Amino acid sequence: MVKLPGLWQKRLLVLGHGIQAPSFSTHVAKRVGTHSGTFHCDEALACFMLRLSKHFSGADIVRTRDWKLLNSLDAVVDVGGVYDPLRHRYDHHQRNFNQVFGYGFTTKLSSAGLVYKHFGLEIIAKVLELDEAHPHVHHLYPAIYRNFVEAIDAVDNENEAFHQAMALAGGEFLENVNYYAKSWLPARSIVMECLAARETVDSSGEIIKLNQSCPWKLNIHEFEEEMKISPSIKYVLYPDDRSENWRLQAVAVSPVRFESRKPLPYLWRGLENDKLSEVAGIPGCTFVHMNGFIGGNRSYDGALAMARASLKAQAMEG
Repeated sequence: MVKLPGLWQKRLLVLGHGIQAPSFSTHVAKRVGTHSGTFHCDEALACFMLRLSKHFSGADIVRTRDWKLLNSLDAVVDVGGVYDPLRHRYDHHQRNFNQVFGYGFTTKLSSAGLVYKHFGLEIIAKVLELDEAHPHVHHLYPAIYRNFVEAIDAVDNENEAFHQAMALAGGEFLENVNYYAKSWLPARSIVMECLAARETVDSSGEIIKLNQSCPWKLNIHEFEEEMKISPSIKYVLYPDDRSENWRLQAVAVSPVRFESRKPLPYLWRGLENDKLSEVAGIPGCTFVHMNGFIGGNRSYDGALAMARASLKAQAMEG
């Protein structure tokens, strides 16, 4: 089995169509929910695995951020801020989340890990056509977690697998060539203009505003060096391409590292909507990720206020 992280995130759902859990016309299909918009490997795999289980066999997948609709569904993964297996709620983004798989593993679970933890034995038994109590099933349960669910970046050296991986990697390479030609290059002019106008956004010169969403992360570091920008940019504001909201994102210390130069304030992290607005003292806040690298507000002015407050808070924190 070949496991390629970047490829799986884009192709898991496509590959998943090759195996379909049985559905029964005499039963009303269950509904499994996850968030709409950009998706990741964990919720795609979580939904796929749930549909392999007996309880959610052939379930309809509902992708939405409508809380009322999500609350009405039979299962919800990767959204909702709740982990409750009795109600089939499998989110891992909440601030106090600390679930691990067991068996000595220390990695916090994603939505895929949560579903695998509760349904993995059943799914393995079904795929192998064995009883769930069979020793083979229990031997495979932690092994598959170790080699796939926890870390899907292991690559076998078998000849057939290599050629499959080569074909996939080649396709990925060509997609990247097209991406950089059609998206990254045009974004350079947009980012350069925004950098040049940064002091009209905030006198600190550490916040920039993009009037449209574009791939800015690589460009911003290159331009900072070329334009000898100091102090460095700390936050980028841009419109959410899925709503009328605005996002503010902390700039990473380098293009190849996830660590932010100035993450959003600790007290904001993991909070949403009214609670976040209350703590931040800024109306219209929608969320701040628990790692502090991104947040949102219903308006540009609100996002700018969050960025300015973050600059001051970070200055006070030293």
